[in-house]
Amino acid sequence: MSFLVEKFLQYVKIDTTSDSKSQSCPSSEIQWNLAKIIVKDLEEIGLVDISLDENGYIMGTLPSNTQKDIPTIGFIAHMDTAPSFNGNDIKPRIIDNYDGNDIILNSDLNISMTVKDFPELKKYVNQKLIVTDGTTLLGADDKAGIVEIMTALKYLKENPTIEHGEIKIGITPDEEIGRGANLFDVEKFGAKFAYTIDGGEVGELEFENFNAASANIVIKGRDIHPGASKNKMINAMLLAMELNDMLPANERPEYTEGYEGFFLLTNFKGTIETTEIDYIIRDHSKEKFLEKKELIENAVKYLQGKYKDAEIILTLKDSYYNMREMIEPVYHIVDLAKNAMIEVGVKPIIKPIRGGTDGARLSFKGLPCPNIFTGGHNFHGKFEFIPIESMEQSVKVILKIVEILSR
Repeated sequence: MSFLVEKFLQYVKIDTTSDSKSQSCPSSEIQWNLAKIIVKDLEEIGLVDISLDENGYIMGTLPSNTQKDIPTIGFIAHMDTAPSFNGNDIKPRIIDNYDGNDIILNSDLNISMTVKDFPELKKYVNQKLIVTDGTTLLGADDKAGIVEIMTALKYLKENPTIEHGEIKIGITPDEEIGRGANLFDVEKFGAKFAYTIDGGEVGELEFENFNAASANIVIKGRDIHPGASKNKMINAMLLAMELNDMLPANERPEYTEGYEGFFLLTNFKGTIETTEIDYIIRDHSKEKFLEKKELIENAVKYLQGKYKDAEIILTLKDSYYNMREMIEPVYHIVDLAKNAMIEVGVKPIIKPIRGGTDGARLSFKGLPCPNIFTGGHNFHGKFEFIPIESMEQSVKVILKIVEILSR
């Protein structure tokens, strides 16, 4: 598995942070740096029909080596990292034989990953962990997925006696800002179904995700000198706070789990004259999702009626939907992944994604696409880590899926 680790360490050192403020695709020019390296690596592995299009999407093919009629399968990952935390100058470190104690990430800055805060560390005693230096994220989300797919395809290419059908690899930009599937050419990809390799701990298998929307609210008030402001001032910040108080406090991410949805205030920026706030709205249930959107619409309407001299503008946009309705008619692909895990000794953990993946959008574009684990933990922050043994398990699951499909 040296190729797996070598490529992962190489890839995470390349900054690929996406930029939600940019309208280009990829959203950041730096993503091209990794894209070009990936293409070169796919060529060296021996894939065919490799392409890197003008929007930064990479595709490649491992041709079938059998006369059997086996459906074309795809594996998909993304190359960008989340803009929510520093992805520049990543210095990964391997802990060769983790002893089960707190991990000092950066002694100079007094940053440690403690077992008290992260009890899941105990699962990986005596394993090899890849961690950060405490100043950046790691990038296992989703460079681990990329190298796991590549390692599996390299193994199949080097072992032609293993029978398989046509296999596709797809690498997307900008997944972390919700655009990974925007310009993905499903027809060109040509797979009957696919899996995103973009999940967390070993065993994760997901075919449900949130329905998602974003709400932007701009409030235009009236700024008057406070000494002469009676019956004249309209404080836009206070109106924004009043709106926030109208949303259920128990439906925030910090109070929810499992299938429970939420409102998350992601931005609050303003003055007395003008204030802008942003929310993301999430729920697995389509009915509850619609109710949440209606609640925020009604809150805005109420304030518009109460403060007639203020201007309150709501922009509400759907982002993606729960792929469950697209996966259930082809549930055999979930069973395929589940059985592959069992056969390689991995206990499947089938649970809803409390987020979204490229696979959710792709499922609605005609490419059913459940999500499989990479092995990583604590994505999007300085406490991100991934056990090498977990990455190896992901490779084994990919290979087993291919094997079962060819039987």
